[in-house]
Amino acid sequence: MKGQPLSPRLLRDPVHFFALGFGAGLSPKAPGTLGTLVGVASYAALEPLSLAWQLAVIQVGFALGIWLCGESAKRLGVHDHGGIVWDEIVGYWIAMLGAPAGAGWMLAGFALFRFFDIVKPWPIAWCDRRVHGGFGIMLDDVLAGLMAAGVLQAGVYLVARL
Repeated sequence: MKGQPLSPRLLRDPVHFFALGFGAGLSPKAPGTLGTLVGVASYAALEPLSLAWQLAVIQVGFALGIWLCGESAKRLGVHDHGGIVWDEIVGYWIAMLGAPAGAGWMLAGFALFRFFDIVKPWPIAWCDRRVHGGFGIMLDDVLAGLMAAGVLQAGVYLVARL
């Protein structure tokens, strides 16, 4: 985890409350995974929306995340503290964009997103090292979400052909 353990008192600040994924980022172990689970839970509200509305929510979440993550990092004094997980939430939403309904697809999206977020293949690792600030914090998870979405959609295509 990048940075020191965080105090629950931080959640009193709305910036940290959202950036730390409503408290999921306070976990001393696997805060990114717990943040992604918040993404899974919140995706349940997005799933019934049209693709256009899902895109709109993701765009707002991304734009808000640039500011939230950047401001939280600045206040914490650590560029991309492991507890900042708003980026994982939005990244998971991106992974699920256009996915079929159902728990199996949500689980597959979770696994794929976590894989790409942890392994960080090119260009994710490149962006993670070179792009800074709130935009940089968000960008690597957006890319992980896009890669996960691509693999998930390939799976959807293959399953439909069976």
